[in-house]
Amino acid sequence: MPDPTPPHSPPIGTAPRPLWRWRSGGQQAQIDVVAEEVPVAMRYNGAAFAVMMATPCDLEDFALGFSLSEGLILRPAQLLAIEVQPQLEGIELNMTVADDAPGAALDPADGRLLPGRGGCGLCGARQLEDVLRPLPPVRDLRRHDPAALQRALASLGQHQPMNAASGSTHAAAWADASGRIGWVREDVGRHNALDKLIGALHHNEHTIEGGLLVVSSRASYEMVSKAVRAGASVLAAVSAPTALAIDLARSAGLCLVGFARQGGFNVYTHPERLQAGDATGSPPR
Repeated sequence: MPDPTPPHSPPIGTAPRPLWRWRSGGQQAQIDVVAEEVPVAMRYNGAAFAVMMATPCDLEDFALGFSLSEGLILRPAQLLAIEVQPQLEGIELNMTVADDAPGAALDPADGRLLPGRGGCGLCGARQLEDVLRPLPPVRDLRRHDPAALQRALASLGQHQPMNAASGSTHAAAWADASGRIGWVREDVGRHNALDKLIGALHHNEHTIEGGLLVVSSRASYEMVSKAVRAGASVLAAVSAPTALAIDLARSAGLCLVGFARQGGFNVYTHPERLQAGDATGSPPR
């Protein structure tokens, strides 16, 4: 049997598990570090809204960012209290919101009844209009130096302790105009990581505007929606965007970057926000 004690204390949000590693020379018993994934129930003034599969850390940030992204509060001050209650089956986030917040008027018959799986951003939405809600226009139209995005990408891995240990978590990062990463949050769900980052920025009374959002995942439509609603003007994804994400980003005014790697990236919408000195030509409209 593997030694039950891992060589180093695993990062918060991960857990040690035994494994038997097979290689050409045979098998060897070892301890692996894997990402934690637990059900997190979101409740507003006592009413159940959703159960999300998430990594159980930075839960206060998750509560605030999720509430803003889902439109359950319109501004951070409407979230009056967050109570984290561990349960046998998972964790409950019991949130108290102001009477004038949308989350105060939840109808259990209209809420999400399905659990949000680790890779799902809108699991359990019951109406089509709940999925494709209109996005506000991006207000921050400033330009960014592509070198700043390159600097952020080059240092992103240094800010992902959970992924370094487990290889299975996503990260969402905010970098300033110079490309210096200020905040990062990790989670097994890419959308959870972005919600946690949004919550962390608000908890630190820091605006998203003026910086760059970088995510270690693909850019699907819910990632674009969350970024725009949070006030971002540039979203750079390490992997590919979807067609719907591109269409939503174009219409909202978001600069959407895909395949963002240290050697280069693709700009799918609003390339005027990232001006390279050797840029030639324009992409088709």
